[in-house]
Amino acid sequence: MTKTKVLIVGGGFGGVAAALELVNHPHFNVTLLSDSSSLRYYPTLYRAATGGSRANSDIPYSVIFQNTPINIVQAEAVSIDRQARQVITKDNQAYAYDFLILGLGVVTNYFGIPGLDQYSYSIKSQDEAARFKKHLHEQLINDGRPDLNYLIVGAGPTGIELAGALPSYLKQITKNHGIAPKRLNISLIEAMPRLLPNLPKATSRQVKRRLKRLGINVYLNSKVEGQTADALVINGQPMPSQTVVWTAGVTNHPFFVNNHFVIMGRGKVGVDAYLQSEPKIFVIGDNANTPFSGLAQTALHDGKFVAQNLIRAARGEMYKSYEVKKPITVIPAGPGWAAVDTGKFRLHGRLGLLVREAADLEGFKDLEPWSQAAKQYFTQFKTDDSCEVCSLAKARY
Repeated sequence: MTKTKVLIVGGGFGGVAAALELVNHPHFNVTLLSDSSSLRYYPTLYRAATGGSRANSDIPYSVIFQNTPINIVQAEAVSIDRQARQVITKDNQAYAYDFLILGLGVVTNYFGIPGLDQYSYSIKSQDEAARFKKHLHEQLINDGRPDLNYLIVGAGPTGIELAGALPSYLKQITKNHGIAPKRLNISLIEAMPRLLPNLPKATSRQVKRRLKRLGINVYLNSKVEGQTADALVINGQPMPSQTVVWTAGVTNHPFFVNNHFVIMGRGKVGVDAYLQSEPKIFVIGDNANTPFSGLAQTALHDGKFVAQNLIRAARGEMYKSYEVKKPITVIPAGPGWAAVDTGKFRLHGRLGLLVREAADLEGFKDLEPWSQAAKQYFTQFKTDDSCEVCSLAKARY
């Protein structure tokens, strides 16, 4: 029997979820094409940026798909030949499909603000998190003191998670470097009138109170207008800093504009009731114009939904229509605390953190065998610093 070729472009949550549903089905030949060799587990990247183990937010595809007949290709998709039903990669290789699932994620958007692309840091990948962490240590070595201001731009989940984790990490590494303790100026900067503008006001207030208890300065209605090597310009005023982390903006992957997809609100791709952008081409996760696009739970839901429809079609059944699933939002803000919003009820504090830890374990279990998921979960308690000064200091403790 000739198998149906399913090409999945993008190895994030949605692409991996679709592949796991389809890979052992006898009707399909599945190829996963990604520019990486592993899945970035975005919810825990802030830990990698603040001394946590890289392994906690990096899951190799070889582990996820062990003992399965999947074809994994590491390459960058650049174009699509709709007539030939092929995706062309940057190295000019062509990959054929009968069905195409696109889940390429998003890219950083600096909104044309001068200097940000040159001087700011990010934590959207392992390499970016490592670069940021290296900067923190090198600054202590070279200057012998912390920065005047540590500035995090963007009060969405990533910015809040980083802001909550940064105080304790900075205190620890300044101690390791033998620098006398002093008050650290850590600020969260947001252009909107409140934190977490997409969540209820009550959740915003809880998180804001928590950050202030941690000593975080919160600046709302604060528009970033530029950055130099030594300052961030906010509402026309420069704030001295050599440590600015940009978490405020993303935009859809340029693949879609470059290949003439129909673009809708928020720059997302228009899709029908089956997440098709056009016949036999599905767009999922961050790339699709759906209500909760941009969240990991939505991407997982989308990937499974499309895969299950393909399985239905293979059995001669009709596709089911897409049902919007409101994700549960869980946002850690410093040690021992998280805010939870389910849409029906809210909670915060240590109980919220237990919900977050359970969600991480469940997330790992969705992607890996149970034994490996448990190992992945426990890597959150490990540290991973390449700084020799810190290594020597830890050996003395």
